[in-house]
Amino acid sequence: MIQIFVTGGTFDKEYNMITGELFFRDTHLPGMFDRGRCTLDVDVKTLMMVDSLEITEEDRMIMLHNCRRAKTDKILITHGTDRMVATAAFLAAEGVPDKTIVLTGAMIPYAFGTSSDGFFNLGSALAFVQSLPTGIYVVMNGRYFAWDNVRKNTKTGFFEEIESA
Repeated sequence: MIQIFVTGGTFDKEYNMITGELFFRDTHLPGMFDRGRCTLDVDVKTLMMVDSLEITEEDRMIMLHNCRRAKTDKILITHGTDRMVATAAFLAAEGVPDKTIVLTGAMIPYAFGTSSDGFFNLGSALAFVQSLPTGIYVVMNGRYFAWDNVRKNTKTGFFEEIESA
């Protein structure tokens, strides 16, 4: 089984056509799994629905607690892209032994349809969480990155290695 923890981020944002603001209603994951005809054994649990720019130390402690107590060794966390790397570093520093943890998100809300990268990133994350060894990773743009060798390039909107391997 793959444990999936939802924390919010652009991935799950909705668009208010009247105010033009983005907001959270509920996670899109169940519908995405249906649309993708996913046959994996997954358990989806929403921990919070926040923009990653507003993630607090307490929020990260909630993620850590849930990762540690998860019964499975495969965990996927949906997360906002702005603070995803910081959360991955926090989880690594605090320690979650014997588990493969993948954080993923989207630059464009899934609710925006075919222009969103969310569906692709979710599929990639599901594949990587099943195949990578124990550790903490960020999965974006069809690639996986070790938690300590990744950054979000704010000029290009892509995630990249800090140092070439």
